[in-house]
Amino acid sequence: MTIFSPFFLFFQKPKDEREKHLYKSVKHLIGASPSNLNLYRLAFLHASASKESVAKSYKESNERLEFLGDSVLGMITASYLFQKFPFKDEGFLTEIRSRMVSRESLNVLGRKLGLEEVIEYESLKRSSMSRSSMYGDALEAFIGAVYLDKGFAFTQQFIVKKILTQYFDLDTVVQNNPNFKSLLIEWAQKEGKKVQFTLDEEGTHHDKEFTALVLLEGEKISSGKGYSKKKAEQNAAMKACEVLAIK
Repeated sequence: MTIFSPFFLFFQKPKDEREKHLYKSVKHLIGASPSNLNLYRLAFLHASASKESVAKSYKESNERLEFLGDSVLGMITASYLFQKFPFKDEGFLTEIRSRMVSRESLNVLGRKLGLEEVIEYESLKRSSMSRSSMYGDALEAFIGAVYLDKGFAFTQQFIVKKILTQYFDLDTVVQNNPNFKSLLIEWAQKEGKKVQFTLDEEGTHHDKEFTALVLLEGEKISSGKGYSKKKAEQNAAMKACEVLAIK
């Protein structure tokens, strides 16, 4: 059953070539005809190209749908992992989910799905595009649009069959990418040493880069960069583990 939204809820025929392209792209992605094309148009409207809403109280972009899609994706991924690993504890499930729905992972997935062909944006240099969170944000917004347009059951089937099982090898996800920050903190506790992380950031709201430093007993031993705080800390911790020969 379609969920109520502030958009028109009846089937909308595409009016021009741009809408026809969007319609075909969405149909190809979800394997069904979109009922509310306005939702998907909004899902691919980056904040850099935001437009004044009808109420003129805020500028429309995909950020609200991104908020919704993030929750939907997280919940469905959690349910999927809960069933896949019936004997694993909460910490394991949380870690695996965070790897699968991390900003870096979603950015890569957004590109693989071809979202760059439908995202509407402005004032972004191509170098900034390649390192921004635009693709991951659009993917979450797209999932939010699918949820509003097609309902939870359809969205769950779409995410599990078209995303989780097609683009993620769970064995590889489990074995790769250890949590270097946790390894470093555990090592420091065993050795009775004090380890600290500091963060600095630069760039605009939609194009931030973070730099993390690892301090051991107050002295810098490594640094790392990333387009999220977590990624920067993980990179810095990985280098610290290399310096300290922690495995």
